[in-house]
Order: sequence, then C-alpha cells, then structure tokens
Amino acid sequence: MKAKIAVLAGDGVGREIVPEAVKVLKVIAEKFGHAFEFVPGDIGGQAIDKLGVPLPNDTLALAKQSDAVLLGAVGGPRWEGLEYSLRPERALLGIREALGLYANLRPAKLYSTLVDASTLKREVVEGIDILVIRELTGGIYFGKPKGIEKLPNGDERGVNTEVYTTEEVRRIAKVAFEAARKRRKKVTSVDKANVLESSELWRKVVIEVHASYPDVELSHIYVDNAAMQLVRNPRQFDVLLCNNMFGDILSDEAAMLTGSIGMLPSASIGAKVGLFEPIHGSAPDIAGKNIANPIATIASAAMMLSYAFQLEKEAEAIEQAIVKTLDQGYRTKDIQSPGAKVVGTVEMGEAIVRNLG
Repeated sequence: MKAKIAVLAGDGVGREIVPEAVKVLKVIAEKFGHAFEFVPGDIGGQAIDKLGVPLPNDTLALAKQSDAVLLGAVGGPRWEGLEYSLRPERALLGIREALGLYANLRPAKLYSTLVDASTLKREVVEGIDILVIRELTGGIYFGKPKGIEKLPNGDERGVNTEVYTTEEVRRIAKVAFEAARKRRKKVTSVDKANVLESSELWRKVVIEVHASYPDVELSHIYVDNAAMQLVRNPRQFDVLLCNNMFGDILSDEAAMLTGSIGMLPSASIGAKVGLFEPIHGSAPDIAGKNIANPIATIASAAMMLSYAFQLEKEAEAIEQAIVKTLDQGYRTKDIQSPGAKVVGTVEMGEAIVRNLG
C-alpha cells in the first residue's frame, strides 16, 4: 500500500525519538512491500520560534492531507511565559479538534522482562494489560464559559466548564465497547456521578449504549476509587472508559505501573486521519542527551499500522521486535536493571531495527 505520513517531531526529546520510529517504519515498508512517504511539519515551541504560532496553517493542512500523523512531543520551560493561547500545548488541543479526534487509546501493558522496573510489587503488576480510552475533544478542557475574569473587589476568578452532550458520550462509549470485544470483554466506566451532573449524564448514556453490547460486561467506578484501585489491584481492569480530564490523569498513573512512561504509546482516532504519539512529554531535562526511551514512539508507529492502515502483521512485527530487544537485555536509562545493556536513544532504535531483520 501507499501512505502519506505527516511527521511532527515537535520539541525536546520529540526530535530524538521520532526519527527512530521513522527508521522502523522504513524497514517495515521495505520488508512488506509498502510505500510510505514521510513529510515533516512544524508544531509546538519549535513552530513558535520559527513561525510565531504553535500550530501553523501549513502544518494543519499537511495533517489533513495525510493518511496519518506521527507526533513526538511539544512544550518546555522556554515557552512557559507566553500568553496562554500561544503556548505549545495549544497545538495539541488544536490539531485534535481540527482532525475530529475524539477518542484516545492508551494501552498499559507490562512486558514480562520489565516486571522489576515497576515501583509496585511483582505480584501486583505482573500480567497487567489495560486499555485506557479517553474522550478527547469534550469536557472541561473545551467547555465554555472558560477564562480568568476580574471581580468587582479586585480579585480574579478562573472558570472552566465540564460539559458533555449525549452524542459525545455515546460515540466514545461505542469505541470502548468495540475495543473490549477484541480483548477480555470488560468495560469499567469512570465517572463522579455522585457529585457531578455531567457524570450523571455520562453514566446514563453509557448504560444505554451498553444495551447494544450484551456480550460485554459493564461496571462503573468513581474516579477517586479508580485511582486507588489502579495501584491496589490493576489486574481487575480491562478497558477503562474515561472522560477527558479523568482519562488524562488515570492514563499517566496506569503508565507508571509498567515501569516507565517512556514505554507507552497512544492512538487518537475518530475521523479520517489518526494521530499517533507517545504519552510522555517533551522531557526537556534529558533532551539532546541521547538517553530518551524511543520505545513508546516506536510502539505508537505500530498502533498507526494497526489502526490507520489495518496492517496487523506489520504492527505485530514491530511489537515482537520490541519484545525481542528487551529479552536481549537492551535498556534505556529509565528502565535499566542490574546486568542490562544500558544504551542510548539511537542504539535502542537500531537494536529494534536489527530485530525486525
């Protein structure tokens, strides 16, 4: 097949890890007879420095005209003093909204060779395989009214609005139930229905959608209990269905169960063009040192092959190459263990490429 892939490396370690994923995709293309065209674009702080805005029109046009988007990371302390609307992170919200990417899929699976890298006991985390499905274009990050306003007494008030419509909940619930059908057929919906009216609607609509999926088990959990249970007994979860803010928080917590946030990929889908990125940030403290872990980005490329192009064999080939590389003892600094071969970003990428063979 032929595919055009927009490559948005962004800031910090994004500029180191994305090239490793591109190397892997080039090997896959050669091995399986595909033609991938990689077109770079500017985004985040790098785009601000170059063009004055975090999401240039040319970048958005490139994304819309591509078959998929591979993203690194955006942001860093050098841009924190900018006006809120011009900060690098606005590019992420902007591109997700523009592409209609309402569903974010974040798998948290513990590789057997990395059990001891987790901060939790082996008996707690061994064998975990969780898929966090986060609603991505609604909720408190997008709801209005929002902003900071002056009060008559001179104080200021910050306002954000948590709001969901029936259709927004319905479509993300369908994604969760469909995903569960391909896994262990269990969905746990996260809300705060005992306090928030938006969560009350969320629970009601999820129950309605569940009626079309009688083969999938549905349960509900309050977000505070979900945070506790993820640490106490994570193996009880299969698919976690979350609103935007709850999913943002819980997916990072789930990531740390696996030993390092540098291991986990994500897919943002919902319309014609999907966006695939590691869930970690730009990590400016380690940027440029060739120590960042590229596995999350390489695994995101595998998710791209699966979700954007339906190339399941190719995606599995990448996953197996990652497993083989870890089995051979290769580790980046964030997942190092006694007796392991600690390597840099480029070296880890090259090892995975060799194991694609």
